[in-house]
Amino acid sequence: MIRTLAITRSHEVVTGIPLEKIQPEDYAWMWVDFNAPTPKESALLTTYFHFHPLAVEDCLHVLQRPKLDYYDELQFFVLHALNPDTLHVEEVDLFLGQNLIVSFHIKELQEVDEAWTEIIQHAHDRKIWSRGPVSCAYNVMDKLVDKYFPSVFSIEDELAELENRGSTESVEDLMNQVFDLRGRLLKLRRTVVPMRDLMYRIVNSQHVQSNNEHKVYFGDIYDHLLKLTDMIEADREMTADLRDSYISLNSNRMNSIMKTLTVITTVFMPLTLIAGIYGMNFANMPELAWKFGYPAVLLLMFVLGGGMVLWFLKRGWFK
Repeated sequence: MIRTLAITRSHEVVTGIPLEKIQPEDYAWMWVDFNAPTPKESALLTTYFHFHPLAVEDCLHVLQRPKLDYYDELQFFVLHALNPDTLHVEEVDLFLGQNLIVSFHIKELQEVDEAWTEIIQHAHDRKIWSRGPVSCAYNVMDKLVDKYFPSVFSIEDELAELENRGSTESVEDLMNQVFDLRGRLLKLRRTVVPMRDLMYRIVNSQHVQSNNEHKVYFGDIYDHLLKLTDMIEADREMTADLRDSYISLNSNRMNSIMKTLTVITTVFMPLTLIAGIYGMNFANMPELAWKFGYPAVLLLMFVLGGGMVLWFLKRGWFK
């Protein structure tokens, strides 16, 4: 589907204009959105708008890394939208000209719809009108970045809950949850960091924004991405600390179990030796004919085992 939005020179909004009926000289600027387009509609990037073949190729062959390319008087942006449920990214492409912005995305995106609605609602604002296509580009980027925060906040909540459950769940389950969180944080980092680098380039580019006001708006998005990066790195450090803590806890538990088994084995070693000696049943063993031999051996084994246990207790081996 292709939808159009045009701002007249009298600050009025006109939507739904067919491409073949658009007269650029009648409007201050316009926004054309390729929303989940068909192959026939996608071909209009070349046949109608005559965009650079490399830019069109980047649109049709997803998924590209976030970037900014310059083509004569046109800037081409590759942006990433984040699915908060799966953390998979969807590509959003923007062609930004002096009086035109064209957005292209394979799937319908809530962020683009919200930016579209906001432009319509605030088109009467002269500041929005005067900034032209740059305001659309800013709105789309701002909506995309704002959608990153819920995913990061969700992981932080899970981390806090994981710390509280540390004493009630097995180490294996906790470790699996920690590695799952680290994997999700890695996905987020792969999305946020390239977008941060792209926004840094936009903020410091003289081609995109023509005055300090534009720089302030894009700088605000860059600040959000810096905050997201810091949050992700802090969360990764926290998962690393939790992982090391669980590994240490598991090692301590294993050492305690091994120490207990070692004590039990040590106590039974002399008892096994005595039982083995008198279990050989040789004919010339005097103790076998002694009527007090059996209780004497049991008493010896009891005293020997009890004495070893008391000695181990005194040495603190059971602590």
